[in-house]
Amino acid sequence: MELRHLRYFVTLAEELHFGRAAERLHIAQPPLSQQIRQLEGELGFELFYRTKRNVQLTEAGHVFLGEVQQIMRQLQQAIQVGRQTSRGEIGQLVVGFVSSAAYNILPTILRTFRSCVPGVSIELHELTTDQQLEWLREGRMDVGLLRPPVEENRFSCETIFQESLMVALPEAHLLASQSNMCLTSLANEPFILFPRILAPGLYDLIISLCQQAGFSPKVAQEAIQMQTIVSLVAAEMGVAIVPASLQNLQRIGVVYKTVQQSTPKVAIAMIWRKNETSPTVLRLVEIVKQAAQQW
Repeated sequence: MELRHLRYFVTLAEELHFGRAAERLHIAQPPLSQQIRQLEGELGFELFYRTKRNVQLTEAGHVFLGEVQQIMRQLQQAIQVGRQTSRGEIGQLVVGFVSSAAYNILPTILRTFRSCVPGVSIELHELTTDQQLEWLREGRMDVGLLRPPVEENRFSCETIFQESLMVALPEAHLLASQSNMCLTSLANEPFILFPRILAPGLYDLIISLCQQAGFSPKVAQEAIQMQTIVSLVAAEMGVAIVPASLQNLQRIGVVYKTVQQSTPKVAIAMIWRKNETSPTVLRLVEIVKQAAQQW
């Protein structure tokens, strides 16, 4: 039994006329009759009552038709799912992101991706840069948004967003009234910073910036996530140098100041496995690259 036998049967069952069914199937009437006979022979029961003027389904034919129609619907669904999967339009992705990405590019990425590919669900995990690299190595994550640089050849990495650095001060700080900030004035301030292992690129940039201003920051407290750093600033535990998009956090008790000195841009990069073959992952990569051109 082949799929064409079932298609011939369904068409004849709908038309109940060999001539019209053959015309719909673009074959001659005798081969259609022969194919139906072969199908009945293989099934071991008759599908149609035939007279010179009339063709009717047998009781077994009626039951068989319902089952075959269900098979055909499932087949069409399978074809559709296969096509959508091959185009990266359905499935699930695991995406990691550094906490600060939630205040700049992540909302835009999610909105854009959902509008373009609504059939793909995204599982989000807030992870530090070093955690994302570990998850990618272990195959637990598909795409990451992290702080470069990344020096492992097994990954593809592309910068998608850059921003300036700002100083976060407690609202009651003596320097909070200044419109912008000379970093030298922070030489004796306690700093809140994250451990270097979490994002060495950003950490080294902040340390270098302070050293160019003539001092090494006195780290009074370490925190893993950017929002925790800002909360500790609000608690008057110290000051911090943070990416400019952290202003979007709008934490009560914190003010943000631009830096008088020219500061280098800090970047967020997208990372994925270099040998990636999943159409769904590659579709996300493509959409993010296109969106990054607008930022």
